[in-house]
Amino acid sequence: MVSPNLYAGAVYPRIHAATAQHRPAVVLADTGERVTWSEVEVRSAALATWFRARGLRPGAVVLLALPNDVRWAEIAWACWRSGLVLAPVNVHLGPEELQPLIEDAGPAAVVVGTGLVGAVRSAVAAAGVPEPAWLVVGERHDQDHDHDYDAAVAATTPDPHLPEAMGGRLLFSSGTTGRPKPFREDPPGTPPADVPLRYAAMMTDLGMVPGPGEPPPILFSPGPAYHTAPMGFFHAVHQLGGTVVTTRRFDAEGALAAIERHGVTHSLWVPTMFVRLLRLPAEVREKYDLSTHRVAVHGAAPCPPSVKQAMLDWWGPIVHEYYGSSEGYGRTSIGPEEWLAHPGSVGRPKGGSVRIADDQGRDLPVGETGQVWLVRPDAPEPDRDPDGGADLAATPGWGWAGDLGRVDADGYIYLTGRRGQTIITGGVNVYPREIEDLLALHPAVADVAVLGVPDEEFGEQVRAVVQPLGEPRPELGEELVAYCRARLAHYKCPRAVDLVDRIPRSDAGKILMAELRRAYRT
Repeated sequence: MVSPNLYAGAVYPRIHAATAQHRPAVVLADTGERVTWSEVEVRSAALATWFRARGLRPGAVVLLALPNDVRWAEIAWACWRSGLVLAPVNVHLGPEELQPLIEDAGPAAVVVGTGLVGAVRSAVAAAGVPEPAWLVVGERHDQDHDHDYDAAVAATTPDPHLPEAMGGRLLFSSGTTGRPKPFREDPPGTPPADVPLRYAAMMTDLGMVPGPGEPPPILFSPGPAYHTAPMGFFHAVHQLGGTVVTTRRFDAEGALAAIERHGVTHSLWVPTMFVRLLRLPAEVREKYDLSTHRVAVHGAAPCPPSVKQAMLDWWGPIVHEYYGSSEGYGRTSIGPEEWLAHPGSVGRPKGGSVRIADDQGRDLPVGETGQVWLVRPDAPEPDRDPDGGADLAATPGWGWAGDLGRVDADGYIYLTGRRGQTIITGGVNVYPREIEDLLALHPAVADVAVLGVPDEEFGEQVRAVVQPLGEPRPELGEELVAYCRARLAHYKCPRAVDLVDRIPRSDAGKILMAELRRAYRT
């Protein structure tokens, strides 16, 4: 018997297949493909049986290299119902980038999209791990150890006696500045129907947990499912028996059409998507019925206050924001009314605390910028030196994701930049985000990144890299410098603006600073 208390026990495909067999579990909005809960139940059970027949036992890792696809649900749930660890990887990585991930994962099986087989195979060979079992989604390959995914699932009869236990996850940091860091969540060893609802407090705060007689949520999540937040929301919505609507590629107008067509109730975004939505002509934005859309959530990357305000003006007070880390040390959140009272903030802590510290681990007072440490509720206080210094990284339950920020008198957190991105010019700290937020307001700017470049006199100088909106004008660079100087202290303003075809960003919307810096420091 499944507990009705969603905090103590959520549910999974077998339950939904019995109660709502024809409800879509996943819809791919840009192709129209969909899978129902009954299909997810049968196919995930068959895939779990296939894995077990190839020797995979609880704790074994299944590496998944697949763009957003309706099969995501059955692959994830095949792992999560059989004690396996799902390790999704960024599908844009090349063999050299994949190699350290595969070294850390040591996968016993690989599920890979047909266009990625070559890169993943090269990375597996270079990593020197034991040969995994291979499933290829899409066009069949003729290697002896390749198996066509759909054929393998169709030919496998689910084993009704296969022991069921909740699986785990192995995620990787974005690797924007170095080797991605693995974060493993081991299988808990409990039946999947007895596992608490993922993100339970957040799901409740966002109105995603249905009341008696209410339908489950319909989530529009256009971001890649292999990222932490999209996968976490995907998991939670599926525990609730809801529907995840996703896309292979983000399209601004297509997103509005998907909300209308599928009656979306909740949505998950990154700020660059907001920018693209706001670039749509007014007549396009106004022609779609978004009346079912109750909550929009964003995170993963900083959102310029001007962009957030514009979205609130358009969609009304439904825009929520969260901030956290892949390691799960804690999170902050902020609702629309709170944000209007504290513009630019990412909120206050939920289920833990946030501390601002200097490089030596000393607490900093209200208003001062330092390292943003997320602290779990049960974390001990660190051992401190007489001057207040401490090794926070060695203190259990304390985590720093590399962000810099400050806290106001009401306890609201404001992010100002990232570790290694602070520009020191003439001995003065400059935080790029303030300049990026300002330049994002300019009508000729489609995207922007600010970094420090070497300077013989000042050590570093501020440089802005801008992706223009439309055809760039020769005088645009000088115009943007003057625009900043009219609104910021001169030492913060870029000495020059470079116009580029694109700003390198990850799928989560984070600027790939390592890639950007290579152009200026080599």
